[in-house]
Amino acid sequence: MATIADVARKAGVSVSTVSHVVNGTRRVAPDTARAVEAAIASLSYRPNIMARSLKAASTRSVGIAISSISNPYFSDIICAIETECARLGMMVFLSDTEDDPGRELDVVMALHQRRVDGIILAPSPDPGRRALAYLREVGLPCVLVDRMPDPAFDQVGINNREAMRNLVARVAAHGHHRIGYVGGNPGFATTLERIAGYREGLATAGGVVDERLLVTGSATTNSAMQAAERLLDLDQPPTAMVGGNNLATIGIMKAIHRRGLRVPKDISIVGFDDFEWADCFEPRLTLVAQPCAEIGRRAAFLLMERIAAPEGARRTIQLDAAIIERESCGRPK
Repeated sequence: MATIADVARKAGVSVSTVSHVVNGTRRVAPDTARAVEAAIASLSYRPNIMARSLKAASTRSVGIAISSISNPYFSDIICAIETECARLGMMVFLSDTEDDPGRELDVVMALHQRRVDGIILAPSPDPGRRALAYLREVGLPCVLVDRMPDPAFDQVGINNREAMRNLVARVAAHGHHRIGYVGGNPGFATTLERIAGYREGLATAGGVVDERLLVTGSATTNSAMQAAERLLDLDQPPTAMVGGNNLATIGIMKAIHRRGLRVPKDISIVGFDDFEWADCFEPRLTLVAQPCAEIGRRAAFLLMERIAAPEGARRTIQLDAAIIERESCGRPK
């Protein structure tokens, strides 16, 4: 079994440097940290967690409180967090908040009572932000993922506004002027950011926002389908539709199929959040792809950093998203 000294020799650093990388007790130069991480992976080194925990009064565990665990988007983020935590010798406790503010608070309190060293949280649409207030009061290290409503915490996500602006501008460039939007819960920071991007994308293309074409509150595929059908029933229906998240996009597709419309001949569709079966639709869907693995990895790394330095300056990391252009967006009839 490899020891910390073996890792130090392979990485060409001191034992104390390896210890700082593993425990997050001091900032290490990025190149040095990568060399240590590569040595750890190569030697399959596993820290003596129990001994470290007793010495540092740490449980070497973190909590993940995220809604809609079955949603492929969050599943990908969770897998990346768990992989990174396991590499650092941290046990993960996972709980679904179901986007319910009361349950979210209960989950956060329960994780704290189980003495986790920190929490990674996708905040629910709670106007009172009770879970965040509790975390701030007890001083438990926390990183927010996807939804970034409070810079008093470390946060990791993407630039939703810019990504949506670019997506809508891309649709408008095909000649569409009436672009419908089906978004998620307006209590989420991500929803509001994407709506702002939708408006800016239309403005950039010289268009005017018709408020009748903008619908939010679609938390399921069925509610999104119903919202899309309302847009299709307008006297002047949209010639293209944008899904504000993966569930909204699927709901729009259901509505379009129920009406017997052809994509993109009769109507175009694009969406936010790429997912594995997007290539299985006919035609294949044009979507915004978020760097889920990187979001999860950065969140885990930030949490380790905050556990090691609770008073350190909080950071908000906004990653870039990419538009995966396929065949679902064409010119209007």
